[in-house]
Amino acid sequence: MFSYVVKRLLQMIPTLIGVSILTFLMIHAVPGDPARMIAGPEASAEEVAVVRESLGLDQPLYVQYGKYVSHLLQGDLGTSLRSERPVLDEILGRFPSTITLTVMAIVVMVVIGLFAGIFSATRPNSLIDNATMMISLFGISLPVFWLGLMLILLFAYYLNLLPSGGNDGFRHFILPAIALGLSSSAILARLTRSSMLEVINQDFVRTARAKGVREKLVIYKHTLKNAMIPIITIIGLEFGTLLGGAVLTETVFSINGLGRFIIQSIQFRDYPSIQGSILFVAAIFVIINLIVDLCYGLVDPRVKYD
Repeated sequence: MFSYVVKRLLQMIPTLIGVSILTFLMIHAVPGDPARMIAGPEASAEEVAVVRESLGLDQPLYVQYGKYVSHLLQGDLGTSLRSERPVLDEILGRFPSTITLTVMAIVVMVVIGLFAGIFSATRPNSLIDNATMMISLFGISLPVFWLGLMLILLFAYYLNLLPSGGNDGFRHFILPAIALGLSSSAILARLTRSSMLEVINQDFVRTARAKGVREKLVIYKHTLKNAMIPIITIIGLEFGTLLGGAVLTETVFSINGLGRFIIQSIQFRDYPSIQGSILFVAAIFVIINLIVDLCYGLVDPRVKYD
């Protein structure tokens, strides 16, 4: 397993290089001039040119990328053009809020989606099963930002039970976590149902029932355990997606997290912050995929690591 982990970690290098190149080219293709934004709308062309030269933006793209990579190899993600602080400090200052939101959303997703999928799979083609799948389809179709606004309107405005935004404490993350988790739970519910239906009619499950094993043990010990690999896969993918895709949710709920930082950096054309944030999220996503692959061996001993 150790050699497998080392191999996967080494595979991160070309992946992150590819991400850095694509990000670098895409942000330079977006209209807008960070030098003009820093100098101000009233600045003359000469003043803007001086700012552009001081930032190194007047140099060819390959020279700019070479300097970026050389700093990156030293652990330096650059300096934010907007705040003039190290990008890594900006990211680490906001990452706790984003990871808190993501973990809470995953909890909502697993609690609702997993049990809804199990409940539906044990009653196939029943009225409850059809209703659960209809609700999950409705949940997948709902835009997260719209659901967030509706939760604010109900629980913060009308009922005054929870704060509408911010990241000052646990209560501030409840509504955004529900908004993020509900959509993902709908996906997990449908996948859990289909995965369990593939397992529940296999011979070893019928054998367990024929031996008189209690139904709960049949469902949770035999069926669910053997249906866990696709479930673990979707949980890992959703964790990475939520980590990098909480942009709209953090904006709606005014959470000072990584997603909101990326939006602000894009609006300001803050190239170092955009590149550093996306590279950071990409690295976390790759590590999460590695953890997911290692979890396969825990639920299924037949999985071998070469």
